[in-house]
Amino acid sequence: MGWWQVNADTLAGSRFVLSPLAETFASLKVLQSGTAAHPGERVWLDAHLPAYRRRLAEDPVTALLIRSGLGREWIADFLTPTPRGEAGFEEEVARVREVPAADARAHLAVALRGPLPAALHRDDLPERAADLLTDVWTETVRPYWARRRRVLEADVVARSAQLSQGGWATALDALRPGMRWLGDNRLQVNHHEYPPREISGAELYFVPVTPQSHGWVSWEEPHRYAVVYPCVGALAHAGPQAVPESLGALLGPARAGVLVLLGSPLSTTQLVALTGQGLGSVGRHLRVLLDARLIQRRRAGRSVLYSRTAAGEVLVKAQGG
Repeated sequence: MGWWQVNADTLAGSRFVLSPLAETFASLKVLQSGTAAHPGERVWLDAHLPAYRRRLAEDPVTALLIRSGLGREWIADFLTPTPRGEAGFEEEVARVREVPAADARAHLAVALRGPLPAALHRDDLPERAADLLTDVWTETVRPYWARRRRVLEADVVARSAQLSQGGWATALDALRPGMRWLGDNRLQVNHHEYPPREISGAELYFVPVTPQSHGWVSWEEPHRYAVVYPCVGALAHAGPQAVPESLGALLGPARAGVLVLLGSPLSTTQLVALTGQGLGSVGRHLRVLLDARLIQRRRAGRSVLYSRTAAGEVLVKAQGG
């Protein structure tokens, strides 16, 4: 297994950051696999997969580059630069473009666990990778970025509540498959066999993405390390949910939509992310639903979570929700 030695000060100074490039690379992985993790992701994939495949069919060198870079056990490092705090996509993808060609070829050889195909013995690999990432961002991520960003921000709220309630061990154990707190300042980051890394004193980032893959780790030794993880499934899976017409007529479509979503506990911030409504509007809907005893609230650490009461369940089911 792979694990990092992390002292208390480094862990305490770690933070969650959002990365448009990480979101784009995670989306590229879904496009490359052609496999969706849930119905909402399937709809997105069906909309964008044909154009992605045409793009690679017209550029066999880049197609080979991406197949090689997404190794069975290891991703070519130059494709996933470690975030340096919050940054825009253009700033992040420029770091891919600026990688020395020799480094890119070396990273690909590690991902392949063997020699490079002859077609990849060239100096424009970083530029080709950056161009493809830019296309994926422009065509398949940026049109949805406003909502995805709200979902990612809601995930950070949920993780922070988990952290305040159960501590770092609880929060880290639930972050991504293969990751858990081992004790004695040891953080297992995956199941791969490689030497432990001493990262005490470095910057440590946790980066959520909406595609439901297992994520990855990255680093710029010795200064910064990152764990990229799939955000809370209930958030990532949620798309526009059908609100029964009769329930919408009774409560109003927006308020009925909030009640339908509360089949599982959610915070105000998460509801804002899922509905696209403003914080004030969601707050008003929650107050009315609380007064009607259709929902209840409970505190989880520093967050307040809302869910349907038995009466709320009966109402939604009776209206066909």
